[in-house]
Amino acid sequence: MTRPLAATERRVALLVAWGATNKQVAELLHMSPKAVEWHLARINQKLGIGSRAALSAPGGGQPSPGSSTAVPTEESR
Repeated sequence: MTRPLAATERRVALLVAWGATNKQVAELLHMSPKAVEWHLARINQKLGIGSRAALSAPGGGQPSPGSSTAVPTEESR
């Protein structure tokens, strides 16, 4: 059984699942890239997965093809 993710962990996981890099996640969530790495380690531990690729596996939070949902960039804010 998986443990629930904290709010920040959910945000990090969603952005990573959408394809954001650690640097992009850090900028979007106003944290350091090291903090993103730490959150990803906790997410992997809680979900029992081994890598960030598992977050973006089919059904792992990716927007559907043709969706207008995208990871916001610094320029789009």
